[in-house]
Amino acid sequence: MNRKGFTLVEIMIVVAIIALLAAIAVPNLLTARRTANEAAAKATVRSLSTAAETYSTSHSGTYPASVAELTGFIASGGNYCSDAAGATTAVQGYNYACTMTAGGYTFVATPVTLNTTGSVTYTASTGGVLTPL
Repeated sequence: MNRKGFTLVEIMIVVAIIALLAAIAVPNLLTARRTANEAAAKATVRSLSTAAETYSTSHSGTYPASVAELTGFIASGGNYCSDAAGATTAVQGYNYACTMTAGGYTFVATPVTLNTTGSVTYTASTGGVLTPL
C-alpha cells in the first residue's frame, strides 16, 4: 500500500500549532493597536493645543472661537473638532471633543471603547497643559 497524503493526526497537529500561534499573536496585536491609538490621541490633542496657543500668540492673546479660525494653524483641525455644541468626532479609536471660546479652549480625547481602543483620556486646556486621566 503506497498511499499519498496526510493522515488525520498530522492535520490535527498542524491545526493545533496554528491555533497556539494565533493565541499568542492576537493579544499582542490588540495591545499594539491600543498603544498606537493612545499615542495618536496624545499627539493630536497636543497638536490642537499648540495650534490654539500659536493662534493666541498671533492674535494678541485671543484664542480661536471656532474650528474655522483654528484650521488656519492646523489643517486637520476640522477632522477632530466640530463647531456644533457638544459634538464629538471619532478618529482612530478615540472621540474628540473641542470647546473653544475667545477666552480659552479645552480639547478632550476619550477612548471609544475603554481598554479596547484605548485606556487613557487626554485633556488639554488653555495654557497648553496636556493631562492624561
